[in-house]
Amino acid sequence: MTLTPEMARAGVTPQLLSSTHRFKCPNCGKEFSLFQSRAIACRACPMANKNCKYVRCVHCDKEFPLNGFVVNTKEKEKFLSGYMNGVVDNYHKSFGYYRR
Repeated sequence: MTLTPEMARAGVTPQLLSSTHRFKCPNCGKEFSLFQSRAIACRACPMANKNCKYVRCVHCDKEFPLNGFVVNTKEKEKFLSGYMNGVVDNYHKSFGYYRR
């Protein structure tokens, strides 16, 4: 999916767009997004808001490295894990649940 001018005006960023992109799990074959992974499968993990470099399938609970599965370079992996860290951090701060 490409970021359209309407999406940009609504506040959608390229990072948000990439975190909502759906991926097919190589283990079970079902689709999920990185955002779903962090919000659902990684919810209880202490690494979920510490720049974790992994993605976990929300269906079969199998974990994969971001590099090679979601992104293709170490730089993109670091950037995306940092971005998702900020999203999860902001969510926990907004709703009063924050673990350090």
